[in-house]
Amino acid sequence: MQYQGRSKRTKTGGRSRPHSKKKKHELGRSPTETTVGEPKFRTVDSRGGEEKVRTLSTNVANVTEDGETTHATIEDVTENEANPNYVRRNIITKGALIETDAGTARVTSRPGQEGQVNAVIVDE
Repeated sequence: MQYQGRSKRTKTGGRSRPHSKKKKHELGRSPTETTVGEPKFRTVDSRGGEEKVRTLSTNVANVTEDGETTHATIEDVTENEANPNYVRRNIITKGALIETDAGTARVTSRPGQEGQVNAVIVDE
């Protein structure tokens, strides 16, 4: 867990004294690195009594081409601008290029926060 509150240092590097304790809403979580594999999900409590569904791994994507949306099987991650190591580790994030049985597609959703992989076919 990462503390997302005020920094303990000022802009010039001096120490700033805390005016309050750490609050629940200032709590951060480590990123969910969604991998290609058998579908696994985790629900996480979020603010306002809501829940977020985190995709830990998946091999299914909702692929859109010319207004038609179909289910496609994810085979591989071919490019990921977020981090070059994610390609080797088959980690899916928003903007990643994935190889599906329907063709090469770019991910438009955030699987670690939305619980599903939505993608658009890319013409190459």
